[in-house]
Amino acid sequence: MYPDVVDLRGFYARPLGRVARRLIGHQIRGVWPNVTGMTVAGFGYATPYLQPFVGEATRVLGLMPAQQGVDRWPVEDLNLTTLVQEDHLPLSDESIDRIVLIHSVESSEALRELLRQVWRVLAPGGRVLIVAPNRRGFWARRETTPFGHGRPFTRTQLRDLLRGAMFTPTLWRSCLFMPPFGAKPFLKSAVAWERFGHMAGRRFAGVIMVEAAKEIYSTTPISIKGGVRRRLVAPAQIVSRQGVTGQMQSATMDPSVLPHPINKGPKK
Repeated sequence: MYPDVVDLRGFYARPLGRVARRLIGHQIRGVWPNVTGMTVAGFGYATPYLQPFVGEATRVLGLMPAQQGVDRWPVEDLNLTTLVQEDHLPLSDESIDRIVLIHSVESSEALRELLRQVWRVLAPGGRVLIVAPNRRGFWARRETTPFGHGRPFTRTQLRDLLRGAMFTPTLWRSCLFMPPFGAKPFLKSAVAWERFGHMAGRRFAGVIMVEAAKEIYSTTPISIKGGVRRRLVAPAQIVSRQGVTGQMQSATMDPSVLPHPINKGPKK
Protein backbone atom coordinates (compact mmCIF):
# COMPACT_ATOMS: atom_id res chain seq x y z
CA MET A 1 0.00 0.00 0.00
CA TYR A 2 1.38 3.37 -1.05
CA PRO A 3 1.84 6.16 1.51
CA ASP A 4 -0.49 9.10 1.02
CA VAL A 5 0.91 11.98 -1.00
CA VAL A 6 0.11 14.38 1.85
CA ASP A 7 2.30 12.38 4.25
CA LEU A 8 5.12 12.22 1.70
CA ARG A 9 4.99 15.95 1.11
CA GLY A 10 4.97 16.55 4.85
CA PHE A 11 8.03 14.33 5.39
CA TYR A 12 10.11 16.21 2.83
CA ALA A 13 9.06 19.53 4.35
CA ARG A 14 10.59 18.55 7.70
CA PRO A 15 14.33 18.83 8.51
CA LEU A 16 14.86 15.04 8.42
CA GLY A 17 13.20 14.83 5.02
CA ARG A 18 15.31 17.68 3.65
CA VAL A 19 18.49 15.94 4.80
CA ALA A 20 17.37 12.64 3.27
CA ARG A 21 16.59 14.41 0.00
CA ARG A 22 20.01 16.03 -0.08
CA LEU A 23 21.88 12.78 0.62
CA ILE A 24 19.90 10.60 -1.78
CA GLY A 25 19.82 13.33 -4.42
CA HIS A 26 23.60 13.59 -4.27
CA GLN A 27 23.88 9.87 -5.01
CA ILE A 28 21.36 10.03 -7.87
CA ARG A 29 23.21 12.93 -9.43
CA GLY A 30 26.45 11.00 -9.14
CA VAL A 31 24.92 8.10 -11.06
CA TRP A 32 23.46 10.40 -13.75
CA PRO A 33 25.78 13.43 -13.92
CA ASN A 34 24.63 14.50 -17.38
CA VAL A 35 21.14 14.05 -18.87
CA THR A 36 21.41 16.68 -21.57
CA GLY A 37 19.04 15.90 -24.44
CA MET A 38 17.33 13.08 -22.54
CA THR A 39 13.81 12.47 -21.27
CA VAL A 40 13.84 11.82 -17.50
CA ALA A 41 10.90 10.46 -15.51
CA GLY A 42 10.23 9.51 -11.92
CA PHE A 43 7.65 7.06 -10.63
CA GLY A 44 6.30 7.03 -7.07
CA TYR A 45 7.14 10.22 -5.20
CA ALA A 46 10.21 11.25 -7.14
CA THR A 47 9.66 14.99 -7.55
CA PRO A 48 12.06 15.99 -4.72
CA TYR A 49 14.81 14.30 -6.75
CA LEU A 50 13.84 15.47 -10.24
CA GLN A 51 14.45 19.20 -9.72
CA PRO A 52 18.21 19.08 -10.63
CA PHE A 53 17.30 17.66 -14.05
CA VAL A 54 14.87 20.45 -14.96
CA GLY A 55 16.49 22.75 -17.48
CA GLU A 56 19.14 20.18 -18.37
CA ALA A 57 17.01 17.31 -19.67
CA THR A 58 14.82 17.90 -22.69
CA ARG A 59 11.79 16.68 -20.77
CA VAL A 60 11.10 15.82 -17.11
CA LEU A 61 8.00 13.92 -15.96
CA GLY A 62 6.67 13.00 -12.52
CA LEU A 63 4.46 9.89 -12.57
CA MET A 64 2.48 9.35 -9.38
CA PRO A 65 0.47 6.16 -8.73
CA ALA A 66 -3.28 6.51 -8.26
CA GLN A 67 -3.14 4.69 -4.90
CA GLN A 68 -0.82 7.42 -3.60
CA GLY A 69 -2.36 10.53 -5.08
CA VAL A 70 -0.82 13.33 -7.11
CA ASP A 71 0.91 16.52 -6.05
CA ARG A 72 1.43 19.53 -8.31
CA TRP A 73 5.09 20.10 -9.17
CA PRO A 74 6.77 22.48 -9.62
CA VAL A 75 4.45 24.83 -7.78
CA GLU A 76 5.77 28.00 -9.40
CA ASP A 77 5.81 26.76 -12.99
CA LEU A 78 3.93 24.57 -15.47
CA ASN A 79 2.84 21.29 -13.89
CA LEU A 80 5.03 18.28 -14.78
CA THR A 81 3.24 15.59 -12.78
CA THR A 82 0.39 13.25 -13.66
CA LEU A 83 -1.65 10.50 -12.01
CA VAL A 84 -1.08 7.02 -13.48
CA GLN A 85 -1.88 3.35 -12.93
CA GLU A 86 1.23 1.37 -12.03
CA ASP A 87 0.37 -1.42 -14.48
CA HIS A 88 -0.35 0.95 -17.37
CA LEU A 89 1.96 3.92 -17.83
CA PRO A 90 0.50 6.36 -20.40
CA LEU A 91 3.77 6.66 -22.31
CA SER A 92 4.87 5.53 -25.75
CA ASP A 93 7.20 2.57 -26.19
CA GLU A 94 10.90 3.44 -25.85
CA SER A 95 10.14 7.08 -25.00
CA ILE A 96 12.12 7.45 -21.73
CA ASP A 97 15.91 7.60 -21.37
CA ARG A 98 16.14 7.64 -17.56
CA ILE A 99 13.54 6.72 -14.94
CA VAL A 100 13.93 6.69 -11.16
CA LEU A 101 11.63 4.63 -8.92
CA ILE A 102 11.45 5.86 -5.32
CA HIS A 103 8.75 5.29 -2.70
CA SER A 104 7.28 2.80 -5.14
CA VAL A 105 8.71 -0.73 -5.37
CA GLU A 106 8.31 -1.38 -1.64
CA SER A 107 4.64 -0.35 -1.80
CA SER A 108 3.63 -1.63 -5.24
CA GLU A 109 0.65 -3.98 -5.44
CA ALA A 110 1.62 -5.11 -8.95
CA LEU A 111 5.41 -4.93 -8.93
CA ARG A 112 6.11 -7.26 -11.84
CA GLU A 113 3.57 -5.45 -14.01
CA LEU A 114 5.15 -2.13 -13.02
CA LEU A 115 8.61 -3.30 -14.03
CA ARG A 116 7.27 -4.62 -17.33
CA GLN A 117 5.82 -1.16 -18.00
CA VAL A 118 9.17 0.42 -17.14
CA TRP A 119 10.89 -2.01 -19.53
CA ARG A 120 8.43 -1.07 -22.27
CA VAL A 121 8.85 2.69 -22.02
CA LEU A 122 12.65 2.66 -21.67
CA ALA A 123 14.53 3.53 -24.84
CA PRO A 124 17.39 1.33 -26.08
CA GLY A 125 20.32 2.17 -23.85
CA GLY A 126 18.00 3.62 -21.22
CA ARG A 127 18.44 3.12 -17.49
CA VAL A 128 16.16 2.61 -14.50
CA LEU A 129 17.32 3.59 -11.00
CA ILE A 130 15.53 1.98 -8.03
CA VAL A 131 15.77 3.47 -4.54
CA ALA A 132 14.43 0.96 -2.00
CA PRO A 133 14.55 0.59 1.79
CA ASN A 134 17.30 -1.73 2.98
CA ARG A 135 15.90 -4.70 4.94
CA ARG A 136 18.88 -4.60 7.32
CA GLY A 137 18.85 -0.84 7.82
CA PHE A 138 17.34 1.19 10.65
CA TRP A 139 15.18 3.34 8.35
CA ALA A 140 13.06 0.33 7.35
CA ARG A 141 12.12 -0.13 11.03
CA ARG A 142 11.06 3.45 11.63
CA GLU A 143 7.45 4.03 10.54
CA THR A 144 7.65 7.79 11.01
CA THR A 145 9.44 8.02 7.63
CA PRO A 146 8.22 6.80 4.20
CA PHE A 147 11.10 4.32 4.12
CA GLY A 148 9.53 2.47 7.05
CA HIS A 149 6.46 1.43 5.06
CA GLY A 150 5.97 -1.47 2.68
CA ARG A 151 8.42 -4.25 1.91
CA PRO A 152 12.16 -3.59 2.37
CA PHE A 153 14.72 -5.36 0.19
CA THR A 154 18.17 -6.88 0.28
CA ARG A 155 20.60 -6.58 -2.61
CA THR A 156 19.98 -10.21 -3.55
CA GLN A 157 16.22 -9.68 -3.65
CA LEU A 158 16.55 -6.59 -5.85
CA ARG A 159 18.97 -8.38 -8.16
CA ASP A 160 16.62 -11.34 -8.58
CA LEU A 161 13.65 -9.05 -9.05
CA LEU A 162 15.37 -7.10 -11.82
CA ARG A 163 16.66 -10.17 -13.60
CA GLY A 164 13.20 -11.70 -13.51
CA ALA A 165 11.85 -8.54 -15.15
CA MET A 166 14.50 -8.64 -17.90
CA PHE A 167 16.85 -6.01 -16.47
CA THR A 168 20.58 -6.27 -15.84
CA PRO A 169 21.92 -4.47 -12.73
CA THR A 170 24.81 -2.21 -13.73
CA LEU A 171 25.56 -0.11 -10.63
CA TRP A 172 24.92 -0.26 -6.87
CA ARG A 173 24.89 2.51 -4.27
CA SER A 174 24.03 2.78 -0.57
CA CYS A 175 22.76 5.81 1.32
CA LEU A 176 21.24 7.08 4.60
CA PHE A 177 23.60 5.75 7.25
CA MET A 178 22.49 8.33 9.81
CA PRO A 179 19.86 7.24 12.36
CA PRO A 180 16.30 8.12 11.23
CA PHE A 181 15.74 10.77 13.91
CA GLY A 182 15.17 14.49 13.51
CA ALA A 183 17.25 15.59 16.48
CA LYS A 184 19.71 18.36 15.61
CA PRO A 185 22.87 16.40 16.55
CA PHE A 186 21.96 13.70 14.02
CA LEU A 187 21.01 16.18 11.31
CA LYS A 188 24.20 18.20 11.70
CA SER A 189 26.38 15.07 11.57
CA ALA A 190 24.58 13.50 8.59
CA VAL A 191 27.55 13.84 6.23
CA ALA A 192 29.90 12.34 8.82
CA TRP A 193 27.53 9.39 9.23
CA GLU A 194 27.57 8.86 5.45
CA ARG A 195 31.36 8.86 5.30
CA PHE A 196 31.64 6.46 8.23
CA GLY A 197 28.99 4.15 6.75
CA HIS A 198 30.80 3.87 3.42
CA MET A 199 34.09 3.12 5.17
CA ALA A 200 32.66 0.64 7.70
CA GLY A 201 30.54 -1.28 5.18
CA ARG A 202 27.18 -0.80 3.50
CA ARG A 203 25.27 -3.46 5.41
CA PHE A 204 23.19 -1.06 7.53
CA ALA A 205 22.48 1.69 5.00
CA GLY A 206 18.95 3.06 5.09
CA VAL A 207 18.35 2.60 1.38
CA ILE A 208 19.78 0.55 -1.46
CA MET A 209 20.11 2.09 -4.90
CA VAL A 210 20.54 0.02 -8.05
CA GLU A 211 20.80 1.17 -11.65
CA ALA A 212 19.80 -1.36 -14.31
CA ALA A 213 19.60 -1.63 -18.09
CA LYS A 214 16.88 -3.52 -19.89
CA GLU A 215 17.90 -6.73 -21.57
CA ILE A 216 17.63 -6.50 -25.33
CA TYR A 217 16.59 -10.05 -26.16
CA SER A 218 13.16 -10.63 -24.71
CA THR A 219 9.58 -11.29 -25.71
CA THR A 220 6.29 -9.64 -24.96
CA PRO A 221 2.88 -11.31 -25.38
CA ILE A 222 0.70 -9.87 -28.11
CA SER A 223 -2.95 -10.33 -28.92
CA ILE A 224 -3.83 -12.16 -32.13
CA LYS A 225 -7.28 -12.27 -33.75
CA GLY A 226 -9.40 -14.96 -32.20
CA GLY A 227 -8.11 -14.33 -28.68
CA VAL A 228 -4.96 -16.42 -29.08
CA ARG A 229 -1.83 -14.94 -27.49
CA ARG A 230 1.55 -15.86 -28.99
CA ARG A 231 5.18 -14.96 -28.37
CA LEU A 232 7.52 -14.39 -31.29
CA VAL A 233 11.10 -13.16 -31.27
CA ALA A 234 12.66 -11.49 -34.29
CA PRO A 235 15.90 -9.49 -34.50
CA ALA A 236 15.70 -5.81 -35.32
CA GLN A 237 18.33 -3.08 -35.37
CA ILE A 238 18.34 -0.60 -32.52
CA VAL A 239 18.13 2.97 -33.76
CA SER A 240 19.12 5.57 -31.19
CA ARG A 241 18.94 9.34 -31.47
CA GLN A 242 22.52 9.27 -32.69
CA GLY A 243 21.79 6.65 -35.38
CA VAL A 244 22.06 2.91 -35.76
CA THR A 245 24.05 1.33 -32.95
CA GLY A 246 24.74 -1.91 -34.71
CA GLN A 247 23.22 -3.97 -31.90
CA MET A 248 20.22 -6.21 -32.31
CA GLN A 249 16.91 -6.07 -30.46
CA SER A 250 14.16 -8.65 -30.25
CA ALA A 251 10.76 -7.52 -31.42
CA THR A 252 7.30 -8.97 -31.07
CA MET A 253 5.77 -9.42 -34.47
CA ASP A 254 2.54 -10.64 -35.99
CA PRO A 255 3.17 -13.63 -38.32
CA SER A 256 1.11 -11.92 -40.99
CA VAL A 257 3.64 -9.10 -41.32
CA LEU A 258 6.86 -11.13 -41.30
CA PRO A 259 8.99 -10.23 -44.32
CA HIS A 260 9.43 -13.88 -45.38
CA PRO A 261 6.28 -15.93 -44.74
CA ILE A 262 6.80 -19.58 -43.92
CA ASN A 263 6.47 -21.78 -46.97
CA LYS A 264 3.71 -24.21 -46.19
CA GLY A 265 4.18 -26.20 -49.39
CA PRO A 266 2.07 -26.43 -52.51
CA LYS A 267 -1.65 -26.05 -52.21
CA LYS A 268 -3.70 -29.22 -52.66
